[in-house]
Amino acid sequence: MVSVASRANPLLRTVPHFLTWRGLGFRTICSGRLGFATLSEPLGTDAEPSVAGTKVLETFREEFEVGLRIITLETGKIARFANGAVVLGIDETKVLSTVTSAKSNAVADFLPLTVDYQEKQFAQGVIPNTYMRREGAPKERELLCGRLIDRPIRPLFPKGFYHEVQVMASVLSSDGKQDPDVMAANATSAALMLSDIPWGGPIGMIRIGRISGQFIVNPTMDELCFSDLNLVYACTKDKTLMMDVQARGISEKDLEAGLRLAHPEAVKYLEPQIRLAAKAGKGKKDYKLSMLSDRTLERVRELAEAPIEAVFSDPTYGKFERGGALDNITQDVKKVLEEECDGESLNVLSKTVDTVRKQVVRRRIISEGLRVDGRRLDEVRPLYCEAGNLPQLHGSSLFSRGDTQVLCTVTLGSPADAQRLDSIVGSSSKRFMLHYSFPPFCINEVGKRGGLNRREVGHGTLAEKALLAVLPPEDDFPYVVRINSEVMASDGSTSMATVCGGSMALMDAGISLREHVAGVSVGLVSEVDPSTGKIKDYRILTDILGLEDHLGDMDFKIAGTRKGVTAIQLDIKPAGIPLDIICESLEHARKGRIQILDQMEKEINAPRDQDDNSPQLATLKYSNDLLRRLVGPLGALKRKIEEETGGRLSVSDGTLSIVAKNKAIMEKVKEKIDFLLGREIEIGGVYKGVVTSVKEYGAFVEFNGGQQGLLHISELSHEPVSRPSEVVSVGQKITAKCIGQDVRGNIKLSLKATIPQSGSVKRNVAKASFPSSKEEVEYSASEENMCNAGEKQNNITDTLDAFLVNKNEVSDVNPSQFSVPPILIRSAAECDEEEKSAGLTEKSKTKSRSLGASEADGKSKPSLRKKGDKRLNSKSKSKDGEEITQILKSDTSNRSNLDDSEAETRTTISAKSLKLGTKVTAKVFQVRTNGLILDLGGDIRGMYLFETNGRRDFEEGDELRVQCTRFNRKGVPVMSLVDDD
Repeated sequence: MVSVASRANPLLRTVPHFLTWRGLGFRTICSGRLGFATLSEPLGTDAEPSVAGTKVLETFREEFEVGLRIITLETGKIARFANGAVVLGIDETKVLSTVTSAKSNAVADFLPLTVDYQEKQFAQGVIPNTYMRREGAPKERELLCGRLIDRPIRPLFPKGFYHEVQVMASVLSSDGKQDPDVMAANATSAALMLSDIPWGGPIGMIRIGRISGQFIVNPTMDELCFSDLNLVYACTKDKTLMMDVQARGISEKDLEAGLRLAHPEAVKYLEPQIRLAAKAGKGKKDYKLSMLSDRTLERVRELAEAPIEAVFSDPTYGKFERGGALDNITQDVKKVLEEECDGESLNVLSKTVDTVRKQVVRRRIISEGLRVDGRRLDEVRPLYCEAGNLPQLHGSSLFSRGDTQVLCTVTLGSPADAQRLDSIVGSSSKRFMLHYSFPPFCINEVGKRGGLNRREVGHGTLAEKALLAVLPPEDDFPYVVRINSEVMASDGSTSMATVCGGSMALMDAGISLREHVAGVSVGLVSEVDPSTGKIKDYRILTDILGLEDHLGDMDFKIAGTRKGVTAIQLDIKPAGIPLDIICESLEHARKGRIQILDQMEKEINAPRDQDDNSPQLATLKYSNDLLRRLVGPLGALKRKIEEETGGRLSVSDGTLSIVAKNKAIMEKVKEKIDFLLGREIEIGGVYKGVVTSVKEYGAFVEFNGGQQGLLHISELSHEPVSRPSEVVSVGQKITAKCIGQDVRGNIKLSLKATIPQSGSVKRNVAKASFPSSKEEVEYSASEENMCNAGEKQNNITDTLDAFLVNKNEVSDVNPSQFSVPPILIRSAAECDEEEKSAGLTEKSKTKSRSLGASEADGKSKPSLRKKGDKRLNSKSKSKDGEEITQILKSDTSNRSNLDDSEAETRTTISAKSLKLGTKVTAKVFQVRTNGLILDLGGDIRGMYLFETNGRRDFEEGDELRVQCTRFNRKGVPVMSLVDDD
């Protein structure tokens, strides 16, 4: 058998054995790839080797420490064909970055740099949940991380280097502790150092957090959750290249302290990259640079400088008037060059004219302090603010600063509307979204709208970070918020205008922001010493125009409140700016921000009050069992409610969130939910229900998710009602008010309480609680008939129930004194059964289902409370309730064997001491048609039924000597007159 090495190249057998020693680093050909020869056999023998040739990869590694974390840089093992490839690792998180460049010398007038960052789900051991089970188009986070890498490396490419360069960074593995974005930027810097591409690096990028006032270098994702600062800082050895900040109102002084700490920590990344490049890097290749010749630049300056300066000296020009005048100057220069047949200058005319413009503007600002539009260096453009300009929306605003105009709208949603994120680190969802849109018409151009745009995503995320710091906590405001920012006109700082407009729109939507947020962009124009490359003079510009952004050195966007900074984004054009100038710019931005906040607060300074047409939000608490009933199989019932009402429901653990367009829709949704699930029953609460049964003494109503309530005949109307069927009917939908519970726990409803009473004289509550004489049902006064009265007896008994518990109920119902325990509630069917079996024992007659404890329906037991009062404890029993319970449990087997000798005479009684034969002096509490209501003392009520041909001339307050002869089946003592003589 021939070895792999021999088959690949037979000449290997003649190579001296010492040349194959791995220690010497000699390379051979193994299966067509670089590798080392096998040492399995001596040279010159015909024996077959025992193993194939072994592939050995040269790897180079650097290890160093930053912020108490060990960082490794490795090259040579992976992606060896790339121009430069580096794997950077922190703990178990590893990121690969590769760089390549095009080999052709294509003519261009810009640097075609492409940066792609990708997070594939294999890095965290997950299969994508997409239909194709593979990653799709780049996500927002991937675009943002690509921008984070692009912004600091772009300024370091040489001027005139216009060859295509591509950077590809991907996460190989992630333990979820470190954010790979900063790691990818440092790996990219190291890869560029290893490549043959000319580049002025290396750079270092660091993340700084702050917890409880203490700065943290390279914080983990868990630490960032508690940090009030997320600062990403990139720099060279002595200059700042890029900043990206998200904070919770950090002061400029504290932010500067963080920057001063970040710079030396970021510099720690530089030396290991230099050492790695020295060991494994390639020599830099000579690329053709597209530079302007001095002759061309001088000729165009002669022709165009004077007219360009005249245009920039006239502050009356608008953006498009100025642009048109400059285009005319370019055409005039072109005609002259065509007449001179200067083809070389014509090829670079546009870039040359732009260079002259830049020189003219910068010289005027440095030497004269004059800006293009005539403003002072620290002056903010005129402002116009308008909130609520689209009243049908949840929130809206229009913000204009100079010629820049942005329309912001706010849409509120339920928790189910939160954006789901597929990032390998951080949260899995986002409840606050800001979408920024830059349509072509805002700059009077024709363009094509595509998918996600890097610039739009970056600007929208910056404004989102700025506003996120002032939103109320999720516990207080658990709703999803979407801001849509449409740029109507652009002349610089549209992202900062979005911050201002978004803050006002949130206020207009009624969201209680901590305070307003405003943003302003600060620029820089500097003069550099050609011999040393250091800045010898500079000017800081507040609220820059689009032209000043293009011709200046930096675009420093700073957003915040009156108290501090909430977001920052710094982009620069030269190869770095000293940190001192950056810190100085913070104060200029603060002053401009305060001016803008003053104007915003004049327009709206507090959340707007909501009216009936405003969007409605509600959060209700239910058990998970009830929520499962609401959702239904596969969510069918929930979708049906949404389709019928127009509202949107979101279900989470124990919580139901409702979002409706207006109050009418919200009430409609709540009505549906209340009917299906019910809600906590409150004394004084108004409920909608359906009449299920009509009796002579009233009606039973099903409401609040299938619960039963009794609507007594006396509560049907303010006017006398002879029969309940005259007012209500089975199947009728009504709205009734809960007025309490009776002694058995039945929920008492009132229809008349929801109807305004006609006339100026209000009826006495005590009298209103009983039917009039015309309403009462006649019955025989004999004791035999009373014992067998059945349904007739219930009429008078029901009217007495309200008085047998507490005498305070004679006046208006006072829920704070309503101490009857919610024991039982009986349905109409059970009452029918009881009426049919009046001769049965008390135990068989009162069998009814408990509120929430019945095995038949499984409904939850309601507890009654008054709105604003503490909930009544369904397990507690009042004193009177216990007494009545004792009466209900008393043994009535000896009623017919009452012995006068055993009768007791008492002056004061209680429910426990009242028994058969007890004699007591009672007062007539009320005179009714067929009997008396007696005050027995001790808050006990009894009844005396008129005897045939007996005395009826009683008056309220009369004292009578009475004796307890029996208890009816509801526990009411029935008394008879006695004569002690």
